[in-house]
Amino acid sequence: MARIEPLHTVRYDPAAVGSLEAVLAPPYDVIDPPFRKELAARSPFNVVEIDLPEASGRDPYQHAEETFEHWRQQGVLVQEREPAVWALEQSFTTPDGEQRTRRGVFARVRVEDYGPGRIRPHERTHPGPKEDRLRLTRATRANLSPVFSLFADPEGAIQAVVEGLASGEPWGEARDDEGTDNILWRIADPSAIAALTDALGTAELLIADGHHRYETSRTYAEEIGGEGPHRYVLMLLCSLADPGLAVLSTHRLLTGLKDDTAKQQAIREVLTTHFEVEQVNDPTPPPSGPVSFGYMDSFHRQPYRVTLKDPRAVESALPDKPAAYQGLDTAVLEALVLQGALGMSEDDIAHFRGLGYSKSLDEARASVESGAVDAAFFMRATPIEQVQAVAAEGESMPPKSTFFFPKVPTGLVFNLLE
Repeated sequence: MARIEPLHTVRYDPAAVGSLEAVLAPPYDVIDPPFRKELAARSPFNVVEIDLPEASGRDPYQHAEETFEHWRQQGVLVQEREPAVWALEQSFTTPDGEQRTRRGVFARVRVEDYGPGRIRPHERTHPGPKEDRLRLTRATRANLSPVFSLFADPEGAIQAVVEGLASGEPWGEARDDEGTDNILWRIADPSAIAALTDALGTAELLIADGHHRYETSRTYAEEIGGEGPHRYVLMLLCSLADPGLAVLSTHRLLTGLKDDTAKQQAIREVLTTHFEVEQVNDPTPPPSGPVSFGYMDSFHRQPYRVTLKDPRAVESALPDKPAAYQGLDTAVLEALVLQGALGMSEDDIAHFRGLGYSKSLDEARASVESGAVDAAFFMRATPIEQVQAVAAEGESMPPKSTFFFPKVPTGLVFNLLE
């Protein structure tokens, strides 16, 4: 079982930074250069200075190390003497207009190898981000951005404990750039902490977001060796029974097809052979039912909806994978189209060669219509039950199979590794 403990928290001092909103940022991997510039302009203490460092002509990781240490010396960041857990409530609106509230708890979790009863991944990772995060961790010797993990809670008992913690006068509040209202409570009472850790005592954790950060923490712990704070990682823990849990889709964008008629023909053949192809105005696949996704290319600019004819085609393409994996839209697309028709390797997919992603269907469609990309596959959200089923089989889904919304902001709390 996963070992969960309170934090000896490092956090911003509100008196030193003023607005908490000015210093928070989304996770590093969703920030492009213009947005980073905007975030840095909000405050000289915005967390991007250490979590997504830039240093003209200098080592950015050294810049992060020096800045993190300087902020602590200045009192911009303070370390609390007594351990605490932190309850986070996020109120937000989904893209389809639904109002939701999600609750979780920040704690530190002992880093372990993946396995049943402890911690499971649900997606494959890319090598580039892991190297970047490892270099940053070595420099700062801290977890700056949390891993977001889920735990099974069929009776809702742990969720009730979490909701009990998220009450009373909050420590801080901030609205982020997604329009999410984040409210944070500090819980230092030993009996309340014991109630949470006891409730989570047998929980298996499923990583929802932050696989690269978790795997980096595992590598870093082994580099340092022995026992100590470096054996733990900062996590936000959320119940799978939380009614506010939302999973959105991530669409696939293809390039390199424009001057390759053989690849264009290969896509047409695999779609007409293995799928029912329907010409539509709206390429959004149905929310449930057999494997299905939308398709559109920049040559014809006509959207289609395609639905798998016979699951046996997937069984042949993925003979060593369990049924839960074979039923994933993203796995079928990867096996039959990306790898089958286009000949992409897992390394091509990992390094984004000919493949990109978009979280917005409208933006993905506009990219095709403008010719910025050659084609797009429009995906539906992966149900959380499918995520659990695949993880329970010990399998990792293709990259970007899920998009848990909203993101957990970086900068609310930090975890020192020394």
